[in-house]
Amino acid sequence: MFHMQEPTITWIKVEKPTFDLVGVVLGSFKLVGFMLVVAILVGVLLGVGLVLTRRRATPAPPLDDISLHLDTHA
Repeated sequence: MFHMQEPTITWIKVEKPTFDLVGVVLGSFKLVGFMLVVAILVGVLLGVGLVLTRRRATPAPPLDDISLHLDTHA
C-alpha cells in the first residue's frame, strides 16, 4: 500500500518584540525639529514677501486726509 509521509515542521526561533521608547522619543524630536525649521523658513519667506510687496505698492494717502488735527488749536 501507500506509505503517507509525515509533514516536515521547521521551527524558527524569533526574538521577543520589545518597545523602543528611546527610539520613539528621538524620532519625535527629529520630526518636531524638522517641522520647526520648515515653519520658520515659511514664515521668513512670507514676511519678506509681504515687506517687498508693500514697498512696491502705491504710497499711502497723505495723513491730512485721515488726521485728527491734534496739532491745531481749537
